[in-house]
Amino acid sequence: MARTTQGGEPPVPQRLLAAATRLFAERGFDRTSVQEIVEAAGVTKGALYHYFGSKDDLLHEVYGRLLRLQQERLDTFASQDAPVDERLRAAAADVVVTTIEHLDDAKIFFRSMHQLSPEKNKQVRAERRRYHEQFRSLIEEGQRSGVFSSATPADLVVDYHFGSVHHLSSWYNPEGPLSPQQVADHLADLLLRALRP
Repeated sequence: MARTTQGGEPPVPQRLLAAATRLFAERGFDRTSVQEIVEAAGVTKGALYHYFGSKDDLLHEVYGRLLRLQQERLDTFASQDAPVDERLRAAAADVVVTTIEHLDDAKIFFRSMHQLSPEKNKQVRAERRRYHEQFRSLIEEGQRSGVFSSATPADLVVDYHFGSVHHLSSWYNPEGPLSPQQVADHLADLLLRALRP
């Protein structure tokens, strides 16, 4: 549950991020002005610049919060005392569910990442690489132990799964027939079937 101020409204940074996320998803990053963001959040430009140095910082944080959540959850799954196939399946399903639950964030990121400053773009790529490397290490662990087939290189298996995840924002419809968990279960099962020895 979001924290609120004494007046019942969320804190200013949360209001700014919520407004930016909605506007970036509706209009696009480049077609949204700082003035529109502060008006939608009900704050001043001074408040925005107190918490975020620029519109670029808001874009960076929109994706950063999703990636931090997914990294924390992957850390938890990877460190569990469970068979590697169960840990991988849980992680594979989780990244689908969390992406769907934050579909606007994912949509904004894939549509607008190229508009980040070179420094922030490099930082995001490093954070994503860390996530993908840890996910890949679960596959490699299973391949070394014979639980998974080694016929396909682990890098390609990772690309296969995340190709599906990265396209969710272009086709998933919350009003459609499949719940986030159902989509996650189908994609995780496809991944595990592809890895069977």
